Amino acid sequence: MPAKNQPLTLVLGGGGFIGSHLVGALLAQGRRVRVLELPYRKYERLIPRHANLEWIEGNFANAHDIKRALDNAESVFHLVSTTQPQSSNDNPAFDIQSNLLATIGLLEHMRPLKKIPLIFISSGGTIYGKPQIIPIPETHPTEPQCSYAIVKLAIEKYLALYHLLYGIDYRILRLANPYGPGQEANHSQGLIGAFLPKILGDRPIEVWGDGSTVRDYFYIGDAIEALLLAEHYHGDRRIFNIGSGRGHSIKEIIAALEDVTGKKANVRFTAKREFDVPVSILDILLAQEELGWRPSTALDKGIRMTMDWLQHS
Repeated sequence: MPAKNQPLTLVLGGGGFIGSHLVGALLAQGRRVRVLELPYRKYERLIPRHANLEWIEGNFANAHDIKRALDNAESVFHLVSTTQPQSSNDNPAFDIQSNLLATIGLLEHMRPLKKIPLIFISSGGTIYGKPQIIPIPETHPTEPQCSYAIVKLAIEKYLALYHLLYGIDYRILRLANPYGPGQEANHSQGLIGAFLPKILGDRPIEVWGDGSTVRDYFYIGDAIEALLLAEHYHGDRRIFNIGSGRGHSIKEIIAALEDVTGKKANVRFTAKREFDVPVSILDILLAQEELGWRPSTALDKGIRMTMDWLQHS
């Protein structure tokens, strides 16, 4: 039977990679969860069918859909993103309309719900641009190089504005590069999610550039723990970097995948992407101090759990 006395949590974009893991974790806590997703997004393999789960089909940019999704919600996770870094520059107007303007619509509906925490996922991997120091702290200048990151940053600024003007309660998690079970096997969702099934299937993998690009990869379970801690955080800080605090080059990731799978990767190198920065590693000290969070899953263990899921799903 549904736990009607439990608080209701709204997850916007709960059918995606991060959202499905979050929904599963909330249900495991005995929470009531409402998901707003597009009609073509159905129950994912990672989301259990549960009496406490309410699935609403609708559009994040539709005022009516947002209003009914917010009804009786006591916390909100905003995970919606309609674009990816490499494609966002192709149509910035769509990026602005479907992400920035839609989020402002959400904030307008939340104005009378001031004390409901809103947790927004931003992009620690793109929002800072070319780093001046490594690891990158939250105070680092933000010089994004693609529309995706510009829109993420604009949403952050509007969250701060609506807090100042109307008292809306919010936290922002700037995620590095999460990976794990359920990640779509394409470049837009992450390198490990794209490469692992191809190596397992003896298919070639394509690398942009020479493989020296360094990123901060961390396991999805650690990301979900950070989201849950941020929901109940009552301190003064609003923005947190979330990652592993370590960097690995693409070549190092391929080597780790080869070690775990026991297979040799068939790698093809192509032209680099102009918006890719050479190194991005996040400073996660603030999240450790304020949220009491730290990543606990080693890279090889996370890859192995992802591989086990792929082989048994």
